[in-house]
This record gives sequence, structure tokens and C-alpha cells, in this order.
Amino acid sequence: MKKAILAGLRWTSLRLRLVVVFALVALTAAVSASGIAYWLNREAVLVRTQDAALGDFRQEMQNRAASLPLRPTAHDLQTTAQQMAASSRSGYHVSSGYQVLLVDERDPGKPIVGASDVDRFTLDDVPASLQEAVAKKQKVTDSNSYPYHLFWQRRTLRGKPYLVGGTKIIGGGATGYMLASLDQERQDLNSLAWSLGIATGLALLGSALLAQAAATTVLRPVQRLGDAARQLGEGKLDTRLRVSGTDELADLSRTFNKTAESLEKKVSDMSAREEASRRFVADMSHELRTPLTALTAVTEVLEDEADSLDPMIAPAVQLVVSETRRLNVLVENLMEVTRFDAGTAKLVLDNVDIADQITACIDARAWLDAVDLDAERGIMARLDPRRLDVILANLIGNALKHGGSPVRVSVRVEGEELVIAVRDHGPGIPEEVLPHVFDRFYKASASRPRSEGSGLGLSIAMENAHIHGGDITAANSPEGGAVFVLRLPRGGGEEA
Repeated sequence: MKKAILAGLRWTSLRLRLVVVFALVALTAAVSASGIAYWLNREAVLVRTQDAALGDFRQEMQNRAASLPLRPTAHDLQTTAQQMAASSRSGYHVSSGYQVLLVDERDPGKPIVGASDVDRFTLDDVPASLQEAVAKKQKVTDSNSYPYHLFWQRRTLRGKPYLVGGTKIIGGGATGYMLASLDQERQDLNSLAWSLGIATGLALLGSALLAQAAATTVLRPVQRLGDAARQLGEGKLDTRLRVSGTDELADLSRTFNKTAESLEKKVSDMSAREEASRRFVADMSHELRTPLTALTAVTEVLEDEADSLDPMIAPAVQLVVSETRRLNVLVENLMEVTRFDAGTAKLVLDNVDIADQITACIDARAWLDAVDLDAERGIMARLDPRRLDVILANLIGNALKHGGSPVRVSVRVEGEELVIAVRDHGPGIPEEVLPHVFDRFYKASASRPRSEGSGLGLSIAMENAHIHGGDITAANSPEGGAVFVLRLPRGGGEEA
């Protein structure tokens, strides 16, 4: 389930971005190409239709409208307009021809109009601006040989597109207007737009498929690299990638393999040195136990005879006794540490009354007068009694040694967790020392490298808490003094 979620997250990140980028690029290119193609085709179609219609209309004006009598009748204009329209339908094959409207004056101020089809084309359909442009006489110059020109406009009439053109016979005569439908061209352009839209959609779909294939090709080595890095982080230092090709991803795989090989070698060397060091400490501690046993026996005899010794020799004997005991504690602690490092330390769990266990720990070390216990009887937990005694002895002993009495030990239950707080009334722990109080052989003052303890007590207490599945924290109380808080699960840790 977790791998599936991770895979989904990977898909929605880099893979999706690649697909989206490919799709956007393809969409932009397709839309741009389709838009340009549509615009070019539109202009080509409209210009071709427009030029053909206007050219045919100009020719008809020269051939037929110019042949009208000087003062034509409305019938003359209508007949000529119908002939021009019929000629456009037979010769103008781009669409269905055009309608014609002829305007002239039989008498001054009395215009007459002849239309090829009054139901389809009247003077009202001709824009006023176009009428003005057609009727306006231009000045004849070297660059302008004619006083009248052919003008045109595209406009929408009754919901359909049309081309409206007009011109005037030079030298006096009728003014002609034509109306050509562009509906067929609009339909052709709409069909072209649909075709380009479908082509754009197909291009977008194809680009998405290509992007998916490209993303798979690119991301597969990246995914393998991520899996290999994850395995390397999990401790599988022999993980290597198969390298193929000469591209950047292949170079990255080679770099990863070299890094993994170097890391494996360094970790192997460090592990070998650590194992040798641990074995040396274990062997040394084991070998020291035999002579220490003999020394302990001798020192006990000397201690029993201390009252009968020469006063000049007694201090030396007491020093030998105390240092022998300290050495014995140090060796036992070193052996305990090597068991933790080797992973051979085990729990022997039992149901323990916490109040009774703390009382027994304090009583065994004659601390009853210096320790204030706040714990209700009947609080049970499944723990290793010996290891709990080691934790309590170290925490309470450390509080008495460095903080001074009275030391307060309080017990409470928070859910399924047992919380034991040990607080002293001393000066507290310096802030720079707090992060290191559980380090092995840590000395708060470099000017006092030698102390009565082994320097391993708090470290061993922490290891015993961890093997139970718990933890110990150290802090300074706002009311003064240091507070060590032990948290242990009431259900017990790992079984032996």
C-alpha cells in the first residue's frame, strides 16, 4: 500500500509535469499552425471569390451597363440588371452568382432603379458609406487615370455574409451595385475549421501518448536510481545500478555506483574497526575480571584490618580499596555497554509494582533519608526488574551526587505509559551540557577529567530505557534543579 502511494505521488509529480509540458507545447504548436492555416485559407478563399465576383461585375458593367441609352427607363435598367445577374450565374462558378442593382436619372433629381431581384437586393442593402465612395468623383492625376473606381465591402445581411460592390460608368451613365453571397465560402471555412480542430485534438492526443512514452523512458532510470538510493539508505550497501548507454542518466548511474562502492568500503572499514574495538573492550573487560576478583578479595581483607594498620599506611589502603571498587564498577559497565553494542542484551520481563521497586532500590543503597518518594502502591508494569533498578540507581545516584538532597522521585501513569521523574534541588545542568548528558565518558568540565563515576551510568540508563521501548529526557526545572524523566511502556518491551 505504501509503495503504491509513493508510486502515485511520483506519477503526479515529475511524470505529470512532463506530460503536461509536452501536451502544452504540442497544443501551442497545433493551435498556432491551425490558426495560421485557417487564416491563410480564409483570406485565399475570400480574396479569390471577391476578385472573381468583382472582376466579372466590372466586365458586365463595361459590356452591358455602358450600352444603356443616355436616359434609360426603369424597364431598361431592370432588364440589364437581370441580364448581368444571369450572366454571373452562368459564368461565375465560385458560388451561385450575384444580384445586380442599377441606378440612373431619367430627369435631374429623379433617380430610377432597376434590380435583378427586388426581393433579394435593394438600395437599402448598400451601405451609405459605399454609396458615397462610389458616387464621389476622383481627381484625375498621373497616378489616378479614372474619376470613378470600383469599391466593395463585406457585410452581414439577414444573418448571412455578403460581398457588396459598386461602381459608376465613366463619362456619364448608370451606377451599378452587386450583391454576392459568401455563405458557401463560410460553410467551406467552417468545415476547414472543424477539420483543423480535429487535427489539433489528434495532435494533442498523439503528443500526450508520446509524452507518456518519453516520460516512461526518462523516468524509468530515475525510478531505478531512487529505488537504489532507498535500498542504500536501508543499509543494503551492495546495491548497484545496471549502466547502459552514454547519456547523462548513464553518467549519473555510474556516479551512483562509484559512490555506493566507496561508501560500502568505508562502512566496511569502519564496521571492522568498530567490531575490533568492541571485541577488544569485551576481551579486556573479561580478562580484567579474574585479577579484579583477586584484588577485590585482597582489598576486602585490607579493609577489615584497616583499624590495626599503621596510621601512615591506612590512607593508602583506603585509596586502594576505593579505586579497586571503582575499577570493578567500570569493568562491569564496560561489559554491559559491549552487550548493548553487540545487540545481545535481553529483557527478562516480570510484573512489577513500581512503588515497591523504587523503594527497594533506595533502601538497598541507604538513600531513604535523602530521597522523597511520591508513588502510589499498586501501579503495575511489565518490566525487567534488574534493568529498571539500574536505571533508577543511576538517575537517583546522579541527582544525589551532582544536585544534592532532597531528591524527589514521582510516579504517574499517562495512558499506557509509565512516567518516573527524578528531580534534585541543585544548581541545575548548564545549557551547553544538556545535549551531552547521556554521552559515554562525557565530562562537563575539561579541568576535571577524573570523577568518582565511570562516565557510563547515564548512557547505560538510556540504553536500558531504549531496550524497554522507552526514553529518558533531561531538563532544568523552573523552580531550580535538574529533572530527569523516564518514560516506559507498561506493556513491556522485547521478550528475551
